[in-house]
Amino acid sequence: MTNILCIGAGYVGGPTMAVIAKHCPQHRIVVVDIDEQKIAAWKSDHLPIYEPGLKEVVSSVRDKNLFFSTEINRNIAEADIIFVSVNTPTKDFGRGAGRAADLQYWEKTARQILENSNSSKIVVEKSTLPVRTAEAMERILNSNGDNLFFDVVSNPEFLAEGTAIQDMETPDRVLIGGRETPSGQQAVQAIVEIYAQWIPRERIITTNLWSSELSKLVANAFLAQRISSINAIANLCEITEANITEVAHAVGTDSRIGPNFLQASVGFGGSCFKKDILNLVYLCEYFGLPEVAAYWEQVITMNEFQMSNFVSKMVHAMFNTVAGKRITLFGAAFKANTSDTRESAALTVCRALLDEHAQVIITDPYALDNARADLYDVADEIIFEPDPYLAARDSHAIAVLTEWPQYAQLDYDSIYRDMVHPSFIFDGRNILDHNKLYGIGFNVYPIGKPPQTHFTG
Repeated sequence: MTNILCIGAGYVGGPTMAVIAKHCPQHRIVVVDIDEQKIAAWKSDHLPIYEPGLKEVVSSVRDKNLFFSTEINRNIAEADIIFVSVNTPTKDFGRGAGRAADLQYWEKTARQILENSNSSKIVVEKSTLPVRTAEAMERILNSNGDNLFFDVVSNPEFLAEGTAIQDMETPDRVLIGGRETPSGQQAVQAIVEIYAQWIPRERIITTNLWSSELSKLVANAFLAQRISSINAIANLCEITEANITEVAHAVGTDSRIGPNFLQASVGFGGSCFKKDILNLVYLCEYFGLPEVAAYWEQVITMNEFQMSNFVSKMVHAMFNTVAGKRITLFGAAFKANTSDTRESAALTVCRALLDEHAQVIITDPYALDNARADLYDVADEIIFEPDPYLAARDSHAIAVLTEWPQYAQLDYDSIYRDMVHPSFIFDGRNILDHNKLYGIGFNVYPIGKPPQTHFTG
């Protein structure tokens, strides 16, 4: 039996360890965190995060070979392998503020591992980190005078929120990077053997440490780049009366390009894309590559423009003012099938509408608690309503900001009757039947397509 510890019980640590526990009953797995409420939630039927299939997996292994605890020091001492999955937000102070990764929690964790270890261990970077971070971790861990040796392995996560369990069960690849030394390669193989319990070995890629660390940042940068690229073209489509859905389909049928991540929208969100691109920008600047940095920074600039422009189009369409008007936002999560609202376009739009003195109502099936927490400074100005029909009642406009499939199935005839007229729908995810909505009486404003309005002149 191997004692596996994960430090950090968030969106990565919890689901990852639950699936490993499911497929590795021979190992004892503990997930620890300093947040007592979060650990209590993991031990209950009300998990701290929403993810399809997660509750079932956790319930099947919890208190068998998967355990949750706040006793970090004791579990460090007992562990053979430690996965580090702590928060690495963007710095908001000092050098690199607004771009570089804030590694203070990561370093504190490294020192905590060192202080509580009485045997050599494998330490696995699960958090997304700047390239060459493992070198600093090695220096901290191996600065001990007790003849202990720590092998550091990079194993970045490639989970997409909303499909995290599926991504763990049948991943495109698992990436494991280590030192090209006998000890480093043994450590890599120890992690390979864990995943090989259910993942075909041809999908397990092994690299050196630095390639593994950099690959995670590059993967997210490429995905975000595609979203910003199609959103840029969507703006051109709206002016030229081209249809972005048709353009994306025509482009995506090229086998060299493919159809994924070519859905025009109000913009991307989540905890990873913006943070990782800013980290990449900072690294490029640090290593003297300003042109490369500027190239990747434009992905963020385009995304911010897309969200700002969405609000500008709302204000313009609604007779150049939304002050005092009731506007309902369908969705708070940054994407469907998650309760995560970090960097959500919906919350950015919400704040911009409040700045315009609109009366904002937010509805979402799973993310209202997180939205209320993230909007704590303006929460008393917002109505949080789980029922979309009640949320839309007496509204002047609806903005669809999360692609929850249930929003496409609502009775919009009923919704229209209860709204203020003329009524507007701004479909920031292009998931609704725009022709049907226009037929009901709505003035419809999609992304990347000409609006359908009942106004003349």
